[in-house]
Amino acid sequence: MPDHPISRRYVLQSAAAGAALGLLGIGRKTTVAAEPSSLVKIAEPFHGAVVNHRHGQQNADSLTIRVSGAARAGGRVAVNGVPCRREGNRFEADVALGEPETDLIAVTEVEGRRHEDRVRVVWDRYSEPRYRFAIDDNSFFLRDIARKNYKSLFDCFYLQMLRDLNRKYGTKFVLNIYYTAADDAKFPTGADFRLPQFPARYKSEWRDNAHWLKLAFHAHSNKPDRPYQDTPPEKLVADMKLVDAEIRRFAGEETYTVTTCIHWGMIRPSTFKPLYAYGVRALSSDFWFRDGKWDVNCELPDDVSAYIASHDAWKDFDSGLVFSMVDIVCNSVKANQIAGTLEPIGKNPRRAEIMDLFTHEQYFWPFYMNYLPDHVQRIENAIRWVTERGYKPVFFHEGFLGGLPLAG
Repeated sequence: MPDHPISRRYVLQSAAAGAALGLLGIGRKTTVAAEPSSLVKIAEPFHGAVVNHRHGQQNADSLTIRVSGAARAGGRVAVNGVPCRREGNRFEADVALGEPETDLIAVTEVEGRRHEDRVRVVWDRYSEPRYRFAIDDNSFFLRDIARKNYKSLFDCFYLQMLRDLNRKYGTKFVLNIYYTAADDAKFPTGADFRLPQFPARYKSEWRDNAHWLKLAFHAHSNKPDRPYQDTPPEKLVADMKLVDAEIRRFAGEETYTVTTCIHWGMIRPSTFKPLYAYGVRALSSDFWFRDGKWDVNCELPDDVSAYIASHDAWKDFDSGLVFSMVDIVCNSVKANQIAGTLEPIGKNPRRAEIMDLFTHEQYFWPFYMNYLPDHVQRIENAIRWVTERGYKPVFFHEGFLGGLPLAG
């Protein structure tokens, strides 16, 4: 993730969307709406929506959700065979989902001709309130251990701090790492450490703690910014293989996990399928809207970026990747504001089910120019908040965004 504060809750709404919502009487923000010439259009749910028990009525076999949209007044509309209730141009129906993915097809007849619109949704059937904690930009702790030749990994204060939080709260951590800590204005002189310099003699200790501590690829190095925004998929995959091989060498297969966060969150859409083929199933990003455009959004379209910014997750069916919205970057939020930042998210059924928590390693280290003396307190405040509200710690690569038993 980029080392900047995340912006909050932007939702893009076109004039057409606003007009259609007025017809529907929904009063909720969305990015899908009927165009003036459309004869039938599903407004909600959004194509690619990930839905769970918070979005409808769930039993052992199905989740029943409301499907709504706009169609020419007076005609009959059905969604997946369920007759719709009509009011002016509005239609709505309660439709049961029984499969992991379902096509919702709204059908009407106008002057003897069939017209339809369809969206596909994902049922997160085994969903439960859960959180993951990922830390980006890691390199300092690896360099520290390698150069000081500690007897134990946990003689390094950074890993000791994470272990203390795990023992206290059960938190699972994924540390997204660089292949090298290249020198730049942000890092101290001598930060030219490379992963091949890290010894394999701690492998058994890594394995003993792999149930709560994982390592994953983040980028080849901290600089340049946006390293994969304008590079071909082959470059990104090659860098991933380089880092992944090193993780397996010194920490073992048990500690390795496939990445869920690319440095700066900007990659070409042509990279999605190669990432999926490599084993990536989910990507998290910040989805900023600033200066009139979307950024740190994996180069996804504006309407999709707007949707993700106000929801937990969205699936790209073309590639198979699921994109998750980051809920908080702790180094960007003061310790006494952590709870206040998470509270409205926890009350929003569109955002409350999955808490995607982040921070960055460098703020823990006193030699870093922007060192945060209260950084540990910030992340503990976030972990305490989710723990006290019953959120379960998970790894995103296990099941569907940490939900079990669904496999990637």
